[in-house]
Amino acid sequence: MTTPPPSRRALVGGALAASAVAVTATADPAFAAGGKKHDGPPLLSKPDRHLVTRFSYGLTPELARDVRQAGGGLAWFESQLKPSSVSDKEVGKVDSWWPELSYSPAKLWQRQITQQQAGWEVMDNYQRRVLQRRMRTNRPVLEMMTEFWENHLNVPVNGDAQFTYRASYGDLVRKHALGKFSDLLVGAITHPAMLIYLDQATSTKRHPNENLGRELLECHTVGEGRFTEDHVKASARILTGYTVDMWETWQALYNPEEHWRGRVKVLGFKDSNRKKDGQDLTRRYLEYLAHHPATARRIAQKLAVKFVRDRPSAGLVSRLAKVYLKNDTEIVPVLRALVRSREFQRSEGLKVRDPGEDIVATYRLLGIRMDKPRDYDAGVNAVLWQVGDLGIRPLGWPRPDGQPLDNDSWSSPARLMASLRTHYTLCGGWWPTKGVHYVAPVDRLPEDRLRFQDLVDHLSRQILHRPAGDRLLKACCNAVGAKPREWIDEKHGVVAWDMPRLLTTFLDSPDFMSR
Repeated sequence: MTTPPPSRRALVGGALAASAVAVTATADPAFAAGGKKHDGPPLLSKPDRHLVTRFSYGLTPELARDVRQAGGGLAWFESQLKPSSVSDKEVGKVDSWWPELSYSPAKLWQRQITQQQAGWEVMDNYQRRVLQRRMRTNRPVLEMMTEFWENHLNVPVNGDAQFTYRASYGDLVRKHALGKFSDLLVGAITHPAMLIYLDQATSTKRHPNENLGRELLECHTVGEGRFTEDHVKASARILTGYTVDMWETWQALYNPEEHWRGRVKVLGFKDSNRKKDGQDLTRRYLEYLAHHPATARRIAQKLAVKFVRDRPSAGLVSRLAKVYLKNDTEIVPVLRALVRSREFQRSEGLKVRDPGEDIVATYRLLGIRMDKPRDYDAGVNAVLWQVGDLGIRPLGWPRPDGQPLDNDSWSSPARLMASLRTHYTLCGGWWPTKGVHYVAPVDRLPEDRLRFQDLVDHLSRQILHRPAGDRLLKACCNAVGAKPREWIDEKHGVVAWDMPRLLTTFLDSPDFMSR
């Protein structure tokens, strides 16, 4: 179905997003033009709204209710750090929609070579499951940290052989996402998906492949410029023995016969490496790297860039790194310190939503529901294509360094225009249409008849979780040609045909485009 192009009036509200992409906007002052405040529970406090917005995929009225019931933002955050204590039934439902994601590697490969289902098709469904989990979860902090680590320890979904193990790799990351980084690092680096992606699966003692040994140092731990080529060679030799049979069984193995033996030295790690079985050596080496001060600073820096601002202060990074080392690489204490820092509390609106965050939040805040996919063009499938239109599909970054976390990477004019177009399409309910349930325009009215300024305030509270300011009201008036005190009912043009333009104005605003 062809999407109608945005009108000039619709783009007036959309133009506000340019300031969000530049991250220069501040929150609107509360609307105080005498409008009536309509229905719904009270809004969260500004600090709570900031915390929950930064650590979720869109602050819905339902999520705000959960925060209030928990006792406020910090209490809610504490419960999120113990995800097993939070029920997540909706996520469990979508896990069964794509049964192939639980198939064995051998079965997946056989299905590919017999042309039953290509690897890229399986990975498309993995990405769809990821998006649905983010839309539906009651454990957003767990999902966000899983996403963070899947990017930090990146194994792209768009590779040929590694697709056979990619879903189980994601499960491993989720298991350790709120645990110790040292445990996560050991599990990830020795996981068959990582071994295949960075060629460790074919490394031998006679010809050690250096890809994983190098990226382990450069991308996953201490960072570029802190090691030498001799360290890379020793790192590769330590990892020899780990392999995957990519010819017949697709079984992950440790082959002691292929472990390189002899003295190794990487940074401050030294070992005689005399044993035939090098698995214990590998574990000790990875734990050493996880506890290295340079790794601590690098993890602290990335967490601060993701959740605070693009250029966090050296003081904040140093404090977070100290917490990381003091707590034996445990991530939860670092997150606690981060959200209680003054720098975090003053960072509202300073992060741009990336493509995945944009699409997921749009669906959540518009109240769009989706059914299990039954056709190729089902709504659940289309969500992935929409994310791709904005710049990148989830977990599709092709290089080992993972998807960028900074604002500039997601602030191009092309990304902005793609967001405006997609927002308008979804606000109109024009695409997707199969297996998708949109909220009818008339159902967005809090009462049968009300002033336009009151409708704007109501929608602002529902979508942006804040009162409408004068600037937002003016943009909405321009978008649909209405006056602030004009009466609106179900037969009015705003409801009958202009609701997509009105809703798009909220989604194109700085308050939505940033988080």
